[in-house]
Amino acid sequence: MKFRGEFNMTKWEYFLKSINTVLLLLWASVMLAQQTEKVYLSGRGSDDMVEWDFYCTAGMNSGKWTTIGVPSCWELQGFGKYDYGFAKDSVRGKESGLYKRTFNVPTSWKGKIVNIVFEGVMTDAEVKINGKLAGLKHQGAFYAFKYDISKLLKYGKENLLEVKVDKHSTNKSVNAAEREADYWIFGGIFRPVWLEVLPSIHISNIAIDAKADGSFHTTFNAPLIDRVEIDFYDAQHQKVHAYKKDIISKHQEVSHTIITQINQPHLWTSETPYLYLAKYRIYQNGKLMHEVTQKFGFRTIEVRRRDGIYINGVKIKFKGVNRHSFRPESGRTTSYTNSVEDVLLMKEMNMNAVRMAHYPPDGHFLDVCDSLGLYVIDELAGWHGHYDTHTGKQLVKEMVEHDRNHPSVVLWANGNEGGSNPELDQYFELYDLQRRVVIYPWQLHNGIETQHYRQYNYGVGNYDNGREIVMPTEFLHGWFDGGHGAGLEDYWHKMWHNPLSAGGFLWDFADQGVVRRDLNDSIDTDKHRGADGILGPHHEKEGSFYTIKEVWSPIFFERREITENFDGKFYIENRYHFLNANTCSYSWKLQRFAHTGNLEKQGTIAAPDILPGHKGFIQVPLPDDWFSYDVLYITVKDLYQRELFTWSFPIRTPQQKIRELLPNKEGVYDVVLTETSNAYKVSVGALELLFDKAKGLLLQVRNDKGQVPLSNGPIVQEGVTNFSGIQYHYDEDKNLVIKSTYDKKQSFNTLEWVIHKNGWVQLTVNYFPDSLHTKMLGVNFDLPESEIRSVTYLGKGPYRVWKNRLKGGTINLWEKVYNDTETGESWVYPEFKGYYANFYYGIFHTRNQRFMVATETEDLFLRLYRARWKTDQWHNYEPWFPDGDISFMNAIPSIGSRTQTRETTGPMGLDNIYYDYEKDPSRALRIVLWFNFNMK
Repeated sequence: MKFRGEFNMTKWEYFLKSINTVLLLLWASVMLAQQTEKVYLSGRGSDDMVEWDFYCTAGMNSGKWTTIGVPSCWELQGFGKYDYGFAKDSVRGKESGLYKRTFNVPTSWKGKIVNIVFEGVMTDAEVKINGKLAGLKHQGAFYAFKYDISKLLKYGKENLLEVKVDKHSTNKSVNAAEREADYWIFGGIFRPVWLEVLPSIHISNIAIDAKADGSFHTTFNAPLIDRVEIDFYDAQHQKVHAYKKDIISKHQEVSHTIITQINQPHLWTSETPYLYLAKYRIYQNGKLMHEVTQKFGFRTIEVRRRDGIYINGVKIKFKGVNRHSFRPESGRTTSYTNSVEDVLLMKEMNMNAVRMAHYPPDGHFLDVCDSLGLYVIDELAGWHGHYDTHTGKQLVKEMVEHDRNHPSVVLWANGNEGGSNPELDQYFELYDLQRRVVIYPWQLHNGIETQHYRQYNYGVGNYDNGREIVMPTEFLHGWFDGGHGAGLEDYWHKMWHNPLSAGGFLWDFADQGVVRRDLNDSIDTDKHRGADGILGPHHEKEGSFYTIKEVWSPIFFERREITENFDGKFYIENRYHFLNANTCSYSWKLQRFAHTGNLEKQGTIAAPDILPGHKGFIQVPLPDDWFSYDVLYITVKDLYQRELFTWSFPIRTPQQKIRELLPNKEGVYDVVLTETSNAYKVSVGALELLFDKAKGLLLQVRNDKGQVPLSNGPIVQEGVTNFSGIQYHYDEDKNLVIKSTYDKKQSFNTLEWVIHKNGWVQLTVNYFPDSLHTKMLGVNFDLPESEIRSVTYLGKGPYRVWKNRLKGGTINLWEKVYNDTETGESWVYPEFKGYYANFYYGIFHTRNQRFMVATETEDLFLRLYRARWKTDQWHNYEPWFPDGDISFMNAIPSIGSRTQTRETTGPMGLDNIYYDYEKDPSRALRIVLWFNFNMK
């Protein structure tokens, strides 16, 4: 007989096959019964919400029963009132949410332990099952808690869950620790809710301490068992070790301790995030009662006082950032996808660490840190205020038990900036088998100095000049476009070379702007308090993102100038802690930018054998014609093929490049000058130029399309525009020369215009600053902002730079379309306005015209307009811009941050220093520009 879907077999063979299938299914169901069941009553995150009945007592949409997605922050669902921590909330203490949810419980659960688990509720939670309290009210927003509701359930029937959530706690210490803080505060069941179904005899409270030497120490609770087994699996799911032990357990609650050894394990680090899996099984009378799996990593953490923080015996420099659990549309409610996005962005910036600010994160975020590799400082909430000891010890227990087995967690933080309760330290140790060190952010504790926002040269006999480990848990406080990358190169140079430095953590990861349902879905950063991220609210990348990426690259390139004698060798330092430089891949590309089309060649570079912390070199196998190209790019990717950075090295100077732009010197026009009472009018074909006779400034430009909107220049910035004694003559090629006369006392700054017969106009300015200390140096022109549309330029970009944030850009041909972005207030990046480094040439597209400006001057900066900004009350963040509209500059200003003035961020933040008392012309600063006003 033949059955559909089977080959020919007898009825008996088919019957036996069917019996085997049934037995297999029965065995699977028995095995499932011995495992923990997890049944979600909510969704699993912001991208997977489940509707519950909801009633809000105050604020938006209050006073009526409706529905809400869970998990969520109710403000982002259109309820209650938006509150920043500093706000004087008119409904504070009155804003609550009432939740209802029905669910069915199968009769098969009878006799089992059923817990209801909340991963996070803001802030006080009172839980009822079928009208009866599940337990004491829980206070504290960011901590997972559970109730055993086995005796409150109706098996085989529908059950009612009711939760009353108060946005503000009745416990003043909880409000002081969590609510009265410098961040957005929300209300709601903001993390998932599920039922945890366990056999009556089960494993609980697993703690693991797996050391770098392969020792495995674990404790767990399990009553009335006589045998335990633990199987160990590597990342390829191969069993590498098995442990079995017969034990005698006749008590209801017994803690078991097991110590075993795995030979030569793969170690977990941020660079090599290798995870093992331990499968725990307990037996009673030979019967499997419960099975639990737990991921973990082998690694050892040591804090060696007056020395450093060590992972697996290697001293670590943390390259970290502070991270809030946050998204504009969902507030503190996030998703696994969000966690992956955040960690990948941190890894893209070459970070190796993250601090949980200022509360423990979602469990899935730590899962991702484990699997992708980030060191984590896990923090008990406390922002300038702290929990009382009675409340805090329970919350420490919940946090530590929830997070302790994550290998990514390397330190605990007890509060923040004065929000530390020393009486709680003992409970971290009580519940953490690994005995990780507890720090007090902003304070010196346990040998680690974490003080925030110290100036570059801060401290006399302490901090950088002291004897303790220095690891600021917040430094370079970003605000709008300041901080973060601005000053980082100076700070990191000091941190990297200081043996007592353990690195530090930037503030912070992303702008905290919420979508205001009550304000037409606009994004609100609460009067700029939340605009201090490296990224925008939707993770738009600011310029500092790329500066951090370059400065924190684990492959460090020493400075190298490319000349005709360049041998293709670059000296590098391997700044990985554990990986050889040969785990990375290296490639090169040559690029030539030409009007007839860009040309390029590329190839690979042999990976160098350089141990961590050592120096060596790479050898680029350049082709014979390499010197005819403009730029050499070197790209390094890590062993996961993620780009560490692409460095660009200029081959041809602006003076060499400009020769390609200029047509043949033989012109086709006569250069004609006519004089008026106060101006020189110069004609070259259809081009007309008007120059001021007294100062030599360009007053007006016209061509066959009309007026070109460039005028009133060059004006010297932070120097005197004292061009005088203007004269003109024709050179031997019949080009017109208009120039000023040098006088050491009265007109020591000079200019020279050369109007060529081919229509190009050349400007040379020699000038001196007016003081020893200057913020910026260069020449300015007027080009009304209403006229500009875009600029195409060859130089570093596409992000703007500051004097103390020069790294992160790439030399390329960039197209920048006009925008009026105010960093941290609007998020169209890269910004248009600002300073751009390594300028070669640019094409300015205006409303009705386009014209080119090129330079012969190396390391010239292009300045485009005056960026919009708001400063702080201390004027620490104070971007400086020159007069006029566009500028060509030898020197630009640095920028400060929310907490530091620019000059306190390190040497790069200081004023530019240049002064020649003698006004020696050979020592003058020099800018040479070429203009083409006849572009078609």
